[in-house]
Amino acid sequence: MKRVFLLIPAVFWISCARQPAPPAQAARPAAIPVRAAAVSLQEWPDLYEATGTVRARSAATVASKVMGYVQQVSVQVGDRVREGQTLVTLDARDLEANLRKAEAGRAEAESALPEAENAIAAARANLELAEATFRRIDDLAAKKSVSNQEFDEASARRKAAQANFEMAKARRTQIDSKIAQAEQEQRAARIVRDYAAITAPFGGVITAKSVEPGNLAAPGAPLLTVEREGGYRLEVEVDESKLEAVRAGRTAQVTIDALGRTFEAPVSEVVPAVDAASRAYTAKLDLPALPQIRSGLFGKATFALGSRQALAMPAKALQEHGQLQSAFVVVNGEARTRLITAGRRFQDSVEVLSGLTAGETVVVEPSANLTDGACVEVRP
Repeated sequence: MKRVFLLIPAVFWISCARQPAPPAQAARPAAIPVRAAAVSLQEWPDLYEATGTVRARSAATVASKVMGYVQQVSVQVGDRVREGQTLVTLDARDLEANLRKAEAGRAEAESALPEAENAIAAARANLELAEATFRRIDDLAAKKSVSNQEFDEASARRKAAQANFEMAKARRTQIDSKIAQAEQEQRAARIVRDYAAITAPFGGVITAKSVEPGNLAAPGAPLLTVEREGGYRLEVEVDESKLEAVRAGRTAQVTIDALGRTFEAPVSEVVPAVDAASRAYTAKLDLPALPQIRSGLFGKATFALGSRQALAMPAKALQEHGQLQSAFVVVNGEARTRLITAGRRFQDSVEVLSGLTAGETVVVEPSANLTDGACVEVRP
């Protein structure tokens, strides 16, 4: 009995030693200091954004006026040219031959001038002699000293001499007309010959080229395209509902993404015809003379149509991860991630379309170590 009594306390001591100790209370992490701002309703500009393409205000498609083989192309795409500079030269041998033919025709017409002048001089002399003879016969006839036959013969000779003189002058007039015609033919042949040298209609940049030496240039077929430098505008498609708001004379904020530039530009022209398919019309805005601007660039024009109430927060509170947009909201001293939908930016604020309500507090410029559920301490 004595051995059994001593064994029971030992078993009881071992079973108590195996019970787990109560867990220690976890220490609260230190709060991360942050700056915060309230989401609030603000006076927000009512903006309308239209997209479009930069186009040259003046562009010319250079073509030949005559048919001929291309002998030389003096420019390449991107070259700057001045007004009157020769761009393409055609084979002008046929045109030169036509000019020489016209010059020969004029020379032939002018060679008949001496003969015509001599004929006029001879006819004038014969007319003067015939008139002198007629006057003497007429005096004698008054004295009954000549017969009627002699008087009639003198009168007929005077009329014949007058007719010959008029014919000689008419011949000279015909020659003058032929010379004038030959001069016009020569001038026309020279103009056509000059068409072999195709020149720039104005100073600008070559933006397209579809001709090479040896090609046959046909009248009206495009060879080159020249755009006038310094004269570009942005042509945007504006919804028909904004027809009353977007008018000529208004200004808009224009952004050219390729240049990374934003500037103001006036609306110079509005095409009032509305496209039946897109239900939009075209507005044209004059762009400043920047050397980097080229036709074909993508651009955006933002028109201010008024103001409205909008929910907004500081733009530095917005976090973007790919297509996801979020912000840290301070709730009971903790930072909570909230997915939101952001709209347009204005100055230092961004419009909140969904995900937040007025009065909530968001973290501004959150640090990289701030995570969802972290304790935060708002500091000014």
